[in-house]
Amino acid sequence: MSSTAELYACVYVREFPAQALLRLRPELHDKQCVVLEGEAPSQAICSLNTRARLVGLRRGMTKVEVDTFEGVTILQRSLRTENSVRMILLECAGSFSPRIEDRSIDGLFICVIDAMGTESLFGPPVELAKRIRQSIRAMGIVAAVTVSANLQTAVCVARGLTGNVPLKVIHRGEEAKLLSPLLLSVLDLTVAQAEIFQAWGIRTVGALAALPERALISRLGQDAKRLLLLARGESPHLLQPIDVPFVLEEQAELDFPLDDLESLLFGLSAMLEQLILRAKSRVFALAAVTITLHLDGGGSHERTVSPRVPTNDKALWLKLLHLDLESHPPPASILAVHLHAEPGATSKVQLGLFAPQLPEPGRLDVTLARIAAIVGDSHVGRAVLDDTRRRDDFHLEPFSIPTSVPEPAIEEAARLSLRVLRPEEHVSVETRHGRPFEMYFRSRRYALEQVYGPWLSGGDWWNESIWGDEQWDIVGRARDSAFLACRLTRDFIQNRWSVAGLYD
Repeated sequence: MSSTAELYACVYVREFPAQALLRLRPELHDKQCVVLEGEAPSQAICSLNTRARLVGLRRGMTKVEVDTFEGVTILQRSLRTENSVRMILLECAGSFSPRIEDRSIDGLFICVIDAMGTESLFGPPVELAKRIRQSIRAMGIVAAVTVSANLQTAVCVARGLTGNVPLKVIHRGEEAKLLSPLLLSVLDLTVAQAEIFQAWGIRTVGALAALPERALISRLGQDAKRLLLLARGESPHLLQPIDVPFVLEEQAELDFPLDDLESLLFGLSAMLEQLILRAKSRVFALAAVTITLHLDGGGSHERTVSPRVPTNDKALWLKLLHLDLESHPPPASILAVHLHAEPGATSKVQLGLFAPQLPEPGRLDVTLARIAAIVGDSHVGRAVLDDTRRRDDFHLEPFSIPTSVPEPAIEEAARLSLRVLRPEEHVSVETRHGRPFEMYFRSRRYALEQVYGPWLSGGDWWNESIWGDEQWDIVGRARDSAFLACRLTRDFIQNRWSVAGLYD
């Protein structure tokens, strides 16, 4: 028996606070952006993008120093946004293997993927690294990816990669060679250990690996053994996998209160694009989207949009959200936006050869949304009669489009349809033993051949006016053979007979 060799892929994201904030802000990608943390006036740069670094900005600079540079966009660090983006990246990594480990630290995203046995799915290690990096890039994040048989080596080499080398495959036996030129900062050193090595003149991993083991342990203790194994690419590690749920959520915090709906839709476009991309990666479509607007003053405004069939059409989602927010505007300025989507199966509508053509789902949704904006949500739908004798008793149900092959129709006996008369026509009715026997309607006298009833048109025993009506279904024929099928109603209180409707 032979065992598959271990293989790990490491995803390393530099300047994670800045990338997380700029991910959904494409208008800032070409500008110099820095992220500040701390309380004023002691705010300092904790992360920045490449354009800001090229003009001389560095981590640790204070707000006063940043103000000396022109054209710099200042952002406040958001731990909530970072945590949301971290879960999205872990979800993306989980699409390559169910065994992933989160090793993120403050300001850095580090994720390790157990890629053992995935060669038949994603190809050789170099192809795997390219596909992982492309998937992360589609989420709006730039990352470095390394692949190695040793987990710790993959992490250390990823920390040492430059922007010009975004991915690296480390072949078995070359771990120590690739680690040798890297700075000691790629290792997990304590502050005291870093000061000692600096005093000794040890700057690179190769210089540390060349030190004698016993002498190093006698000076630094047993932790020196771990550092030597790291430097030589031989450090063992037991992967600690985590379970990442598949949740379609996106959120963005605004720099200032927003009142303009058009500007809000511009930001929603980028958020919806990410939701659709993530849903497509799992072969899903968006079935419903709930938008939560966090308002100035501490309140929130929540709306849910659900089309007839799941769809990944971004333009359609934007239009539906626009129409819904126009008819239900938020009561205050917007400070943050949160989107939550429910995944659904992609729509598959298959009809028979001679089945009637259905309306296009997207156009139907937009049309219904426009009508709802005028008459109200509760007044749009399909009228369905209730199973009761109460007059004009019906309710509205949302329009639906079948998503499967329609079942063959079952042949049923012909049914009569009732045409309701508004207003009802008063008639003269003769009764025998409390049942209609003969009636005079529209200049004809009908002898009633069949009489069905009575049915009380109500159900509230405490309300006399509701129980004051009864209904009869009758079939009559005149002397000239004229046929009549109708519904009679009798008002007990006024003792009056009326024709409520005619059967066709």
